[in-house]
Order: sequence, then C-alpha cells, then structure tokens
Amino acid sequence: MPPAPPSPLQLSLFDDVAAAMGPRLASPVTPTQTPPAPPEPEAFRHPRSQRDIRLGEHLVAYELRRARRRSIGFVVGVEGLSVSAPRWVGVGEVEAALREKAAWILRKLHEQRERARRLAAARVDWRDGSTIPFLGETVILVLDPRATGAVLHTAEDTLPGVPRLTLHLGLPQGAAPEQIRDTVQSWLQRQARRIFEERCAWFAGRLGVRMKRLTLSSASTRWGSASADGSIRLNWRLVHFGRPVIDYVVTHELAHLREMNHSAAFWEVVRQALPEFEAARGALRHEVLPAFD
Repeated sequence: MPPAPPSPLQLSLFDDVAAAMGPRLASPVTPTQTPPAPPEPEAFRHPRSQRDIRLGEHLVAYELRRARRRSIGFVVGVEGLSVSAPRWVGVGEVEAALREKAAWILRKLHEQRERARRLAAARVDWRDGSTIPFLGETVILVLDPRATGAVLHTAEDTLPGVPRLTLHLGLPQGAAPEQIRDTVQSWLQRQARRIFEERCAWFAGRLGVRMKRLTLSSASTRWGSASADGSIRLNWRLVHFGRPVIDYVVTHELAHLREMNHSAAFWEVVRQALPEFEAARGALRHEVLPAFD
C-alpha cells in the first residue's frame, strides 16, 4: 500500500523548516534538468491496414474492406481492427462511426492484446522440467527412461507453491520436443476419456437421460456438442481444467438430451443438476489453454 500523502499541517511544518534552513535544503535544479517524457500511448496496427485514425490517445491502424452490405461493421480480432463498409460510404463517414464506437473498439483491442500476451506465455517448451495444467493443477514433466509410457506421480509432502504432481515419461533425456508433446498428448487424451465417461455416467443418472456414445473432439471453437440420438462429443482439452469446469460442460451437453435448445427451460435443467454452474462457466470463458504446437 503506498504511503498516505502528508496532511496540510505536515506540509506547512516542512515548509517552515526549509525556510529556516535556507536554500541549502532546497533540491538543486540545474538548467539542463527536464521532466521525464510521458510514455507513448499504445498503437494498434492491423497487418493489412490501409488507414489509421487516432481514437483518444491511441493510434489505430485498421483494415478497411468494401463489401456488399447496408451498414458499417467492425470486427476486433487477434490481428486488430477490421472495418467492412458499403462501397457508397465515404471514409469520413467510416471514421465518424469509428469515433462514435471508440470506447468499445479500444476496450476490445486491449482485451485482444492481453489475450495474445497470455497465449504467448502459455506456449509449452517441450523439455524435461516443463509444466502443463491437468485437472486444474500444475504437472511437471520428467523424462525418465525407466518409466513405461507415461506415469503420474503424486508427492505426499511438498513445499508451499511447489507442484505435487509429476508426469514421468518413458523417454530419453535427448528426446525431441515433438516426441515429448505427442507422448503427453496421448496420455492426456486417455485421461480425458476415462474422466469424461465417469462424469457423464454420474450426471446422466441425475438428469434422467441416456448417453449412447461419447467421442472426443479436438475442435478449436467448441467445448462440446450433443445430438438427439444420444451422442455426446467433448473436447479433450477440457482435461486441463478443474473438475467443476468439466462437470459444467458435461452437464450442459447432457441437458441437451432433454432440451435441445438454450431456452429458460434448458438452463433450469442445468441448474437442477449443477446449482453453481455460473462460476465454472465464467472460468471456461477466460482461461487460456497451453499451446500444443
């Protein structure tokens, strides 16, 4: 916590002392001293930008595309701001619309930049001693030629802040990063199937539905899906999350076997089986998974 600013009384006391002691107590100031320059505002540049505009303190270089549409549209993605506008709309009108939506655009640009930073930090360096998340915990990778396949070890006593889980991989110390990645991914997928089958059986009983088939998915944009025939697909990457998040996705998809929609009735089915689902739903939206490429 920063120290509290001096009270007016304190300031007057210090001023009196400085005056009594004379100019020797004053901070020396030379003509060459200049105040530090304020930091440059962030700039956001789309790699295919053709135009730029200043929104508040920020320079935004954006991609402008002409499209067969009736209104101006904005998309803020990982690359930056893209604007789609009808051919008959002038640049002045486009920029007036950008200024009108400046607060929203800047907020989304900052969110995308922060997400990109988190994604870069989540990139796995596939070597001995690297870490991955598993069921919400940190797992240390250990190259262990004595192991067969991949074996999870749990430490009984660890220091605060030290992960208690280690995954011993039956690979030599000189194993290539691709070997390590593929071995870890295979192990995670096996664990995902085991855990998902267990949780699906549990929640299907609570919901009074019958799941006929479970398949694992590697979709980049969906955590799960359900079909009217009783088939459930779950993204194996869910195994990185803690059990509350897995239980939410499992419940969500199984609830579709009763309500094949997202109506109020559907959410009531979810709530009956998992009353605290909102917290897990929020975690699923904001977490960044480790990059496996």
